[in-house]
Amino acid sequence: MIIAGLSTVVEWYDFTLYLYLATVLSRVFFGGGENALLATLAGFAVSYLMRPLGALVFGHLGDRFGRRYMLLASMLLMTLAMLATALLPTFESIGATAGVLLLLLRCLMAFSVGGEYTGVVAYLLETAPVRRRGLVTSLASAASEVGALLAVALSALTVALLSTAQLDGWGWRIPFFVGAALAGAILLARSTMHESPEFERQQAEGTVPESPIRDTWRHHKAAIARTFAISALGSITYYVGITYVPAFLGSVGQVSESEALWLSTIAAVAVIVVTPLAGALSDRVGRRPVLIALAALSALLPLTMFSVMAGGSPLAIGLAAVVLACLAGGVSAVAAPATAEQFPGEGRLSGLALGVTMATAFFGGATPLLAEVLVRHTGWSSAPGAMIAGVAVLVLPVMWTLRETRPR
Repeated sequence: MIIAGLSTVVEWYDFTLYLYLATVLSRVFFGGGENALLATLAGFAVSYLMRPLGALVFGHLGDRFGRRYMLLASMLLMTLAMLATALLPTFESIGATAGVLLLLLRCLMAFSVGGEYTGVVAYLLETAPVRRRGLVTSLASAASEVGALLAVALSALTVALLSTAQLDGWGWRIPFFVGAALAGAILLARSTMHESPEFERQQAEGTVPESPIRDTWRHHKAAIARTFAISALGSITYYVGITYVPAFLGSVGQVSESEALWLSTIAAVAVIVVTPLAGALSDRVGRRPVLIALAALSALLPLTMFSVMAGGSPLAIGLAAVVLACLAGGVSAVAAPATAEQFPGEGRLSGLALGVTMATAFFGGATPLLAEVLVRHTGWSSAPGAMIAGVAVLVLPVMWTLRETRPR
């Protein structure tokens, strides 16, 4: 369980590093200029289209041949993609081809990450004590935020210590080399993991599905729809309320590039504290009431928080960023066990792939780009908050009618 939880540290370090260094990468790989940041965010959005495909492929492997082998394969791909990114030539060396190569590697990363998070969530759920599933499974979300914290902290340190010329010349490679080393270390540790007790049960009883994706789609359509709704809220609160915030603060000109990254570091620490508390609360009072409360808060708070970040004092900006981050962390914490519990062990990874990852593709990868476009073309600084609120209002009825899955 410890190794599985630590795996998400690496996963989200590697993947969110791209967003935290978006302004730097826009200069290094797209030549700078007015539309370079949009091109960088567009690359992130396009790569997200690979996440559902990766989730389906790795989900099939995990349901058919075991969680352990799936987790090893996804981490191997992630290690290779991160190392290759660190070694890429830049726009100055090969022109526009640099941006294309970066995009291709982001697609490979997204493919591997597609099955990574859902695999870890399923593994933790299936190995946790029954009455502590919410707490233990939420640790996947907490660990992922530790990874994001490492990404933003190292990004902030790199940006602060190096001049712009050094950063664009070679400094940007340092965080990616660190990510490749972390992924390689987790790959070695993962080789010692045992198989999930749930999959061992299926093997012993002869219930391992031969066509898990087809069977899950045929028999669990309603569960897929519920997981899609829960994950839609989790994705947009995370990707707009946390990872887009540094780019937003830089875009509206309120703080410097370095200051925006340090604010995100503080927000990440707050999420790490909130996440296990939300998971433990769902063990005590149930997944449904906690999700209803979080959806209601997501409908009410983000508009004001983005307005504050666009024109408030430094302290107010920091508090607004922390509020948004804690909201996203709470949703992710409870969504982890709530979505996995919608499916039986047979076909669980395929169900999560069809529901969770599809929602992440729609409401995760493209939303930072859409938020930036809306802010630029409408001049409305609260547009990203309106995006979060709109999704929250749409999914609130689903949360209200959700069947309680907390073991009693």
